[in-house]
Amino acid sequence: MLPMSRQDFEELVADALDQVPAEFLDLLDNVVVLVEDEHPEGEELLGLYEGTPLIDRSEFAPPVLPDRITIFRGPTLRMCRDAQEAREEIAITVVHEIAHHFGVDDERLHELGWG
Repeated sequence: MLPMSRQDFEELVADALDQVPAEFLDLLDNVVVLVEDEHPEGEELLGLYEGTPLIDRSEFAPPVLPDRITIFRGPTLRMCRDAQEAREEIAITVVHEIAHHFGVDDERLHELGWG
């Protein structure tokens, strides 16, 4: 496993968010981005979007808790050989999970090279 402190990992996630074009970030609605060490069920996911994609929301729906994008530190660092590879993988994962917020499914993300 690539050694990296939680703080350094969180900074890479923040850097990845900074790279997302502002016009997309401005469209994020009621979303929080979190870092966790591991998926609670032990799955080797790099990231997870939990919520209702924008395309499935109704203006008449009651207010809900924020959608969650979680980036998992352990699986990411286990698959990366160095900090640069981790930086790149985190950036891909952040974009991938934000795309789910907009309603883009895994199949389309893989077609676009963001799988």
